[in-house]
Amino acid sequence: MTKIQGLLFDLDNTLMDRDHTFRSFSTQFVRDFLGHLSPGEMDKVIADMIVRDNDGYRDKDGFFAELSEILPWETPVSAAQIRTYYDESYSHHGSLMNHALEILEHCQARGYVLGLVTNGKKHIQDGKIDKLNLRSFFRTIVISGEAGMSKPDPAIYRLALERLGTEANETLFIGDHPVNDIWGAGKAGIESIWLRRNHSWDDNLEGGPWKTIDELDELKQIL
Repeated sequence: MTKIQGLLFDLDNTLMDRDHTFRSFSTQFVRDFLGHLSPGEMDKVIADMIVRDNDGYRDKDGFFAELSEILPWETPVSAAQIRTYYDESYSHHGSLMNHALEILEHCQARGYVLGLVTNGKKHIQDGKIDKLNLRSFFRTIVISGEAGMSKPDPAIYRLALERLGTEANETLFIGDHPVNDIWGAGKAGIESIWLRRNHSWDDNLEGGPWKTIDELDELKQIL
């Protein structure tokens, strides 16, 4: 492999612990809107929201419309009201993945140029990045809602490489999603490191990760 110069990271469930973040958001949401329920009933609603959210891979408007219809409101709440609440509060629940700051500091100290590539709306992803104090680590941050293209489209990786100033064969992508992070990066000619989280590997996918890890601090032995 060519000497690695640059590293591109995914955000949700790679640097940010989205599982913890969404559970925290859901808990606060239920307390604020469904305070008439018993603690046990609240727990059931939170668990149901987590399942319906599908690790963030639900269309948000459809998800909010569904919540508006099925939750046991005392006073009805519209999908638009849920959207506003989400937009204003979700990023405040952001929580770092284990070893995230440690590994970013390690990579920076070793001279790697760092970038971030994430799908989502700009103001939501920016809110997470700033809440977690991650912005200063990256030469470039590419957010799909701003770029007008999304992972796994190879074009978003090529845009990130252009802004990072490195070639595909001297860059690694680190992410958790088999298609959006690993397969997509591969289509752009970028080798990858797969952080195993909630998604199983699909054996029908072409290629695969260069390395696989279960915790971010394992990168120290690879890089």
